[in-house]
Amino acid sequence: MSEFDLDLRNAEEQLAEGEDGGSEVVLGILDGGTDPDEWVAAVDDGKILVLHVEGDLNRLAAGFAREVRDAGGTLMRFRGFLVVAPPGVGIDTDRLS
Repeated sequence: MSEFDLDLRNAEEQLAEGEDGGSEVVLGILDGGTDPDEWVAAVDDGKILVLHVEGDLNRLAAGFAREVRDAGGTLMRFRGFLVVAPPGVGIDTDRLS
């Protein structure tokens, strides 16, 4: 039988961190009324943003899109929404085709 390394000292802490079942989803409106730094901070905290776009997406997302992408996050437009996922959270588009 092979040996394996099991660290029980940190198991309780890791379980407590994962109790919520994953990332929090934040619904919002992208209309220029929210400081772009708030969107960046939310994504940095591991939150998924689903933002209803009210206006020109390129102009409205210019203040945070590059920063999110550079950090490894993903942005995708779906219908009238912008979905923003933090690093490590994928956006599955397989069912759209």
